[in-house]
Amino acid sequence: MRTTLNLDDQLLDMARHRAVEEKVPLARVIENALRASLSQPAATNKKIRLVTASGIGVQPGVGLDDGRALLDIMDNLS
Repeated sequence: MRTTLNLDDQLLDMARHRAVEEKVPLARVIENALRASLSQPAATNKKIRLVTASGIGVQPGVGLDDGRALLDIMDNLS
């Protein structure tokens, strides 16, 4: 079957190189890669359990985007 795909240039170059190395048509390299990908089980949305850590937490007035203040707090804890 004939179809048109828009592929990343670097990915296409890698596929072309593989085709030359294996002395096979580019379409076969793409077909094989697609078969290999589709033969893997699909990723599922598994539930993730997050563990809550205890501690004093973020100090008042310290923003989480202020790395220097966070380092100062960590230094004072040890």
